[in-house]
Amino acid sequence: MKSRLNLKSFNYDKFIREYAMLLIFIVIVIFFGLMNPKFLSWMNISNIIVQNSYILVVAVGISFVMMSGSLDLSVGQQISVIGVLTAVMMTVYEMPVWLAMAIGILAGIAMGFFNGGVAVRLKIEPLVVTIATSIVFKGVSNIISGGMSYNNFPASFRYITTGKILGLPVDVWIAIVSVLIASIIYNFTYFGRYIKAMGGNIEATRLAGVNVNALRIATFCISGFFVAIASFIYISKLATMNSSYGPGIEMTAMTAAILGGISFNSGEGKMWGLVVGVFTLAIIENGMQLAEWNQYIQYVVKGLILILAIGFDIHQRSQRAKKLS
Repeated sequence: MKSRLNLKSFNYDKFIREYAMLLIFIVIVIFFGLMNPKFLSWMNISNIIVQNSYILVVAVGISFVMMSGSLDLSVGQQISVIGVLTAVMMTVYEMPVWLAMAIGILAGIAMGFFNGGVAVRLKIEPLVVTIATSIVFKGVSNIISGGMSYNNFPASFRYITTGKILGLPVDVWIAIVSVLIASIIYNFTYFGRYIKAMGGNIEATRLAGVNVNALRIATFCISGFFVAIASFIYISKLATMNSSYGPGIEMTAMTAAILGGISFNSGEGKMWGLVVGVFTLAIIENGMQLAEWNQYIQYVVKGLILILAIGFDIHQRSQRAKKLS
């Protein structure tokens, strides 16, 4: 009798809403595993994890902006600015690694502050603002780099991706810590709850006494901080940097975030879902490469995935709205 009651009370809609991406992830892994036995090899799986550590950190940063109800399309150019700035500081001016990285972090936070400040001050949608600032940041990156590439980074900087702690690469640990920090903020602090509340209903959040303008700027600054950390991982992996590196990463990170259930218009999402979204996108790309699919077909597939992810997010929100009405 109890088992029948439990089955009847089981909420299938909620289950699908919560774990749809995880189920899709499992199906995709099985699909590519059957297509190519190499896909499930430990070497390939570990490569997927290591290669996407910086994407995960970027996605964590963008999640703060998305959860608050905004989008930031300048992240790729931010990576470009931070990357060339840090590289120039280390190789041209021969600054200590810690100081060069501190300057890079300050630059990331400053660009986030600029994005949020312009949006709040001029009352312009952040999406529009960040399209404009991405052009500004592109110019800044080229001014700093002078059109040159930089390499020969100090060994202590390269340790970010060459070193290991307890058998795991340092950059993977950085990604894990980033996810944990974001999870704590979202789930155990008023600040995180305010971010989600603002994403769900900014006017209601304002009427509740929250300074939504300051909160908006703060989310962009936090995003800039994580983008800076991701930039260090990125250029350490590449072992070289110029102004052309960075743009495009923002679309990969946002697609992964949306896939993982981070909504950009309802203040909803979980960090475990973000992780699943990042690695779902990663295994699709890896699987297509192992299957030797044409590069342009891969672009088509990625674009369609983004469309489907946005469509699924909108559908989920409309379903919730119907139930509440």
